[in-house]
Amino acid sequence: MRRRLLAVLMVLMGVAALLLCVPLADAYARGRTEHLLLQRRSEAVRFADLADRMRTAADRAELSAEIGRYAQLYGAGVVVVDSAGATVARAGTGPAAEAATNAATDADADAGAGSVAGGPSEGAEARRRALTGRSTDRLPTLRPWGPRTVVLAEPVGRDERVSGAVLMAVPTGAARRDVTVRWSLIGTGAFGAFAAAALVAAGITRWLMRPVLDLDRAVGRLTAGSLQARAVSDTGPPELRRLRQHFNTMAEAMADSIGRQRDFVADASHQLRNPLATLVLQLENVEPHIAPGPGLVEHGRALDEAERLEELLDGLLALARVESGAAELGDEDVSRAVRDRVAAWTPVFRAAGVELTATGLAQDLRARALPDAAGRILDALLDNAVKFVPRGGRVEVRAARAADGSAVAVVRVADDGPGVPQEQLPLLLRRFARAPEHQNVPGSGLGLAIADEIARISGGRLHVRGNAPHGLLVELRLPFPPPAG
Repeated sequence: MRRRLLAVLMVLMGVAALLLCVPLADAYARGRTEHLLLQRRSEAVRFADLADRMRTAADRAELSAEIGRYAQLYGAGVVVVDSAGATVARAGTGPAAEAATNAATDADADAGAGSVAGGPSEGAEARRRALTGRSTDRLPTLRPWGPRTVVLAEPVGRDERVSGAVLMAVPTGAARRDVTVRWSLIGTGAFGAFAAAALVAAGITRWLMRPVLDLDRAVGRLTAGSLQARAVSDTGPPELRRLRQHFNTMAEAMADSIGRQRDFVADASHQLRNPLATLVLQLENVEPHIAPGPGLVEHGRALDEAERLEELLDGLLALARVESGAAELGDEDVSRAVRDRVAAWTPVFRAAGVELTATGLAQDLRARALPDAAGRILDALLDNAVKFVPRGGRVEVRAARAADGSAVAVVRVADDGPGVPQEQLPLLLRRFARAPEHQNVPGSGLGLAIADEIARISGGRLHVRGNAPHGLLVELRLPFPPPAG
């Protein structure tokens, strides 16, 4: 969101800079063009006045000398024609002189001087206007890339006494250099203003987004189970500061509510264990005094239910302790934990007639998790496997780095037992969830739920899916420790 907001602001500022500098640059180009027209038109008026007063050969010589000096000084081309279009005087060499000549000659007006602004037709039009008594009042706007030469015309005489015209082809190099320099300054100023505005926009974006990002991180930690997560940023607009306060208030209320709930479960489980243990002890003590028969059978069932209730309370107490999240995350050797737990459970599996193997164990596989998280989760997974895999079955444990290259340690427990129907797989990680056909199997239905909670608090995940061709595969994913330093 921060990048998108900054991109929008940058685009808006770029458009604003263009809207400011483009008209300014165009206005300067037009002004410089008008300045050139006024400068050269005053010279054309002087030449037209000399031509109008020309009566003798000396006057013609004076006119030729004047336009010659002017053409040499400014590199321009000057042609004086009479009312019939015949050339009276001519001065200058090079492209400018050629442009003036082409503009003065009807026959050549459509053939040459492509570098002249608007082409030869514009020069011929200026000549025709001058012969009707109208001066050139507008030139094409000069820009760095052209035109290289402009043509202007001034009538000789006025009104009905027009006796000819003065045509001037003026090079625009100096004017275009001025335009280039001014445009460069405008562009540099616009870029500097844009850069300064970009820095301000980046600061404003950071100021606006800092509380939002802080709220996002707090929500993420809260979702991950860290009930102590709070938004701490006290910057930004007043609306976002009020949102932070409301979020923290909500988080406090939620943490308090969940804390009271967990405390109740833990206290109730703990308080019920003592009288339940006493009840179990009393049932065991009274067993020798019961005569064989239906009463003894019912006594055995009552004792089994009491022990099952005791196991359920132990599970609830363990779950409450895990959910409290009191322990800090640390560095755990997953490889060693897997080897130790497989070695500890091997006799249990052997007694149950189930083969337990550990293959593909990566060396020095570490993760950041709750203390002994991998061992405790593996205990729950192996306990679940030994209950439901029939004799002659096989359970395989693997531990390796994630195949996709992510910084995750993966522990897999796969069996070839009867498995679980696809529609019941999402229920396995729920509390007290048991399949109808497994209601008589010992257990509280909390083992996988506790394992999933440990994985979640550790920043990992527990995935359950079917194993081909049959059986169950449970995958534990725990993140690697952060790099040292």
